[in-house]
Order: sequence, then C-alpha cells, then structure tokens
Amino acid sequence: MEINYELERDMWTNIMNRNKATKMRTGIGTFINRKTKTGKKSYDRFFIYIPTEVARDGTFPFKEGDKVEIEIKGKAVIITKAKD
Repeated sequence: MEINYELERDMWTNIMNRNKATKMRTGIGTFINRKTKTGKKSYDRFFIYIPTEVARDGTFPFKEGDKVEIEIKGKAVIITKAKD
C-alpha cells in the first residue's frame, strides 16, 4: 500500500486550520429558556445558541467563557465583549 504523505499532510493542515479557513458569518440560531428550580423557587435561564459553523469561523470575536455585554437597540440585540 502506497501512502501519499503530501496529501495526508495537507489533510491534517486543513483540519488544524479549519477555524481560520471557514467563511460562515451568518446562520440561524435559537433563543431558549431553560427553567431551573432551586428549592421551591423556579428561575428563568435564557440562552442564545449560535450555529457551530458561525462560532468556528476564524473571524468570530468570542472564545468560550468570554464575558459579553448585551445591548438592545431597536429590534436588534448587540453582543460585544465586556470590558475587563
């Protein structure tokens, strides 16, 4: 069996650089409420899910765990990195 090392190297390079190479800047996410109970009280917990392809785009401005600032402007929600 003959192995094409150049092709294999290119394949791994593409996998390792996929976050930089993707160009998925738009997508449809979901806004959900996951209610949680603590004792006898029930609390709302809201989440906005961002499609994986968008979050993996090399230009996506956030990393997991980043604090974000959320602002409502008209009918839009603006999410930016929070200042430390």
